[in-house]
Amino acid sequence: MAPTPVATPVVRFDTVGSTNEVALARAGGVAPCWFVAERQTGGRGRRGRPWASEPGNLYASLLLVDAGPVPRQPELCFVAALALYDAVRAVTGIDPLRIGLKWPNDVMIDGAKLAGILLEGAVPPGGRAATVIGFGVNCAHHPANTPYPTTDLAASGYPTDPPALLAALDAAMGERLAEWERGAGFARTREAWLRRASGLGKAVTARLGSREVEGVFEALDFSGAMVLRRTDGVRETISAGDVFPTSAAPV
Repeated sequence: MAPTPVATPVVRFDTVGSTNEVALARAGGVAPCWFVAERQTGGRGRRGRPWASEPGNLYASLLLVDAGPVPRQPELCFVAALALYDAVRAVTGIDPLRIGLKWPNDVMIDGAKLAGILLEGAVPPGGRAATVIGFGVNCAHHPANTPYPTTDLAASGYPTDPPALLAALDAAMGERLAEWERGAGFARTREAWLRRASGLGKAVTARLGSREVEGVFEALDFSGAMVLRRTDGVRETISAGDVFPTSAAPV
C-alpha cells in the first residue's frame, strides 16, 4: 500500500538506530522534514530510557530550523502533544473522554500511555539552530512490564495504519506550530493543553531524581512547569520529572 500523502518532505528508512539521531545528523539540510522508520534499534525516550521499537508502530522525527527563541523551546513539548492528540482524534474518532494529556507531553488513552515524545536540539557549525521532535506512537503493539500502564491503538479498539497517522500528525503539527508562533504565543497553547489535561486537580506523585513529592496538580504556569500543591500545603513548581496519578505511582 502506498504511503498516505504528507505535505512536508519525508525521508523513510526500513531500520535506523534512532529517527531523532538521523534527524539531528541532517540538521543542516532541508527543514521542515520528517524522518520515519519502520523499526528502530536504538530508540529512546526521555532521560535516555530505551523505547521499544518493533515494526507496526509509528516512529517519526520532525526536523525544524529556527523554531522560535531558544528559551521557548520547551514549549514545543506541549505543541507536539496537542498535535498528536489532534491526529489521533482525527484518524480514530475516539471519544474525547477516553483520551487526554499527561504532563508534560504524554498522550493517554483510558489512563494508559499511548506515545512518547522526545525533544532535542543542536546547532551545526556555521548553521542555524535545529530542533527535532521525535514521536513514538503505539499503533499495533505496546511494551509490557513497564512501571506504568501502556496501550496501543489496536488494543484500544482503533487499528491504525502508521502512514495515515503520520499524514494527520503532519497536518496537526502545521496548525499547532502556526498557533504557537502567532502573537498569542504559548498562552493559547497552554489553554488548549489544559483543556485536555489528565490529572489536573487530582492527586499525583512526582519523581524528581532521588526525591518524590505528592500533592495536587493545581496549575500549569506560563513557562509550562507544573504547579503542585504538596500535602503540606506548600506550592512547588516542577520543571522536569516523572508524574503519575498517586494511586498508580510505581513502587
